[in-house]
Amino acid sequence: MKPAPCLLLVLGLAGSGVTFSQAPPAGEKTWPRHSMERPRPPVVEPKYDGKPVPAPEGAVILFDGKSLDSWKSKDQPAKWLLSDGFMQVVPGTGPLKCGIPLKGDGHLHIEWVTPAEVKGEGQGRGNSGVFLDGFPEVQVLDSYQNDTYPDGQAAALYGRKPPLANACRKPGEWQSYDIVIRRAVIKDGKVVEKARLTVTHNGVLVQDAVEIDTSAQSSQLEFQDHGNPMRFRNIWFKPAG
Repeated sequence: MKPAPCLLLVLGLAGSGVTFSQAPPAGEKTWPRHSMERPRPPVVEPKYDGKPVPAPEGAVILFDGKSLDSWKSKDQPAKWLLSDGFMQVVPGTGPLKCGIPLKGDGHLHIEWVTPAEVKGEGQGRGNSGVFLDGFPEVQVLDSYQNDTYPDGQAAALYGRKPPLANACRKPGEWQSYDIVIRRAVIKDGKVVEKARLTVTHNGVLVQDAVEIDTSAQSSQLEFQDHGNPMRFRNIWFKPAG
């Protein structure tokens, strides 16, 4: 998978944004948070082949697989494992936060993998999360033939919006998130255009320019420790413009 086409695809989307605070379209059913009765997103074929996607020119490298110097565990040196080009959750050590702020609009690329040996089910299987200040969690989960509530499966905006599709690869196979951040436009101290978040999972559009109620103009990236030995690699951010 080459980075340039992916970047153009995501940044060029004509968003169908959904504001969390607004009423759903007429005739569309609303669902309680974490409802197991909610219809599951369709399973689709992933477009990502599992190979590292080279960072485009001008990208800020957040993790190159060689050092965790830019990452902290609760304001202390990183306690996660660094091995063979990836970082791995050490259960019980807490979340890991990147000290390099992501300012303005841009394209965040993350590659992650769930354990090849499947243990647990539902939310207990390959669970982590991508956190960006001001935005909802982008769920990380082994959702390959693993049922859970739709607003908590892989690529969901956790507890808020299920993905448009389930594009998960098999356990033990590397997966990719491409997250495009569009910050709110603020004039005279007021938000005149809401922030938007677009997510592509394994090359498949799963969150289409979803409107977010936040005025944050900078975010720090954080990964969740949910007790599973999740791995992450090849993390970069390409500022827009």
